[in-house]
Amino acid sequence: MSISSDLFTRAQELIPGGVNSPVRAFRSVGGAPFFTKKAHGATLTTADNQELIDFVCTWGPAIHGHNNPVIREAISDALFKGTSFGTPNPYEVEMAELIIKMVPSVEKVRMVNSGTEATMTAIRLARGYTQRNKIIKFAGCYHGHVDSLLIAAGSGALTLGKPDSAGIPESLAQETIVLPFNDLAKVKEAFANYGDEIAGIILEPFPANVGLIFPREGYLQGLRELCTKYGSVLIFDEVMTGFRVSAGGVQQHVGITPDITTLGKIIGGGLPVGALGGKAEIMDHLAPLGPVYQAGTLSGNPLAMAAGIASLKLLLEGDAYATLDKMGQQIASAIKATAKEIGLPLTVPQVGSMFCVYFSENTVTNLDDAVATDTERFNKYFHRCLEKGVYLPPSKYEANFISTAHQQGAIDQATDILTETLKEL
Repeated sequence: MSISSDLFTRAQELIPGGVNSPVRAFRSVGGAPFFTKKAHGATLTTADNQELIDFVCTWGPAIHGHNNPVIREAISDALFKGTSFGTPNPYEVEMAELIIKMVPSVEKVRMVNSGTEATMTAIRLARGYTQRNKIIKFAGCYHGHVDSLLIAAGSGALTLGKPDSAGIPESLAQETIVLPFNDLAKVKEAFANYGDEIAGIILEPFPANVGLIFPREGYLQGLRELCTKYGSVLIFDEVMTGFRVSAGGVQQHVGITPDITTLGKIIGGGLPVGALGGKAEIMDHLAPLGPVYQAGTLSGNPLAMAAGIASLKLLLEGDAYATLDKMGQQIASAIKATAKEIGLPLTVPQVGSMFCVYFSENTVTNLDDAVATDTERFNKYFHRCLEKGVYLPPSKYEANFISTAHQQGAIDQATDILTETLKEL
């Protein structure tokens, strides 16, 4: 028995499903997960000493690869001063300044401890600000395990074949209007019927918990105009895309400014973190200034802030985004060219350091399209790539991530493996 197999056997006796986040269990692709004992640069080393080129990047945060020396030194310096204070600290101020500088929509920001906490607070803030109850979300967009948002969700919920969750009261679910992504007519209809009850719209502007989907031309602008017309709050969940698509996220990339933005992952440099920011007029409704309550003992934790500050500053140096996009294009182009050569139906949406492989000849524009892609072929592809030393997300509903560390030869090696494996299919 391998060390990972032994660890998983023990874990299943102690932890529900043997994992602390569902998609890690490999239920979607089959088989048992490996356990990682260390990571460096673009490489994971399993408990059984297999080295894997990593395109999961801890599900997004590791944009500079694993164990980056600059980020590690920042954490070390902060650690020497203490792990948590329970008071304001200087790192929080510097982090706020960086986020406000980089993200177009953010005038004020509140730090929290996870992306889920950020979206939960954003929804409460939208409701408190507008004095309305209903929220529009889109099928396949995942916003964490928030009760009112874990309805027709993406990510691990789809991976397990359960897009809804037990334990959510019907009365709460009734306050969430779920619509198909990329269908502006349906949104207009919802506002025509419930306009004075809708507190806001929340969406991933580029849904990345159902693979990677791009909005149709004019779609995001249409949402912006509807929210402005009806006095509703437009929330961009950029926990996945923030600081990956561009320094200012999707909103900078497409020129659409939301009212509230939720962030996470990269701003923690690998440590637990989340944030929400937006117009000062709205953000000032949060306690202690306003009536919308939110609190967190470890919010603005100095270790997480120090790591996040180092991560963001590295992105502002040199040509990090150009390098990431070049690597993304290299992989996407090679996969598409190989698929065309062998006549394999496949599409590869890519933007910056994010890409996805859909086994389908059709462009994926919504959840139904993503579900219809070839699951069996993806699962075979995943396992064969893993055997050869490339770790892709263990679900067809997840985006792949590239780090600046991949430029150290890993991209060329991985591209060869990914294309060779396609030919074997």
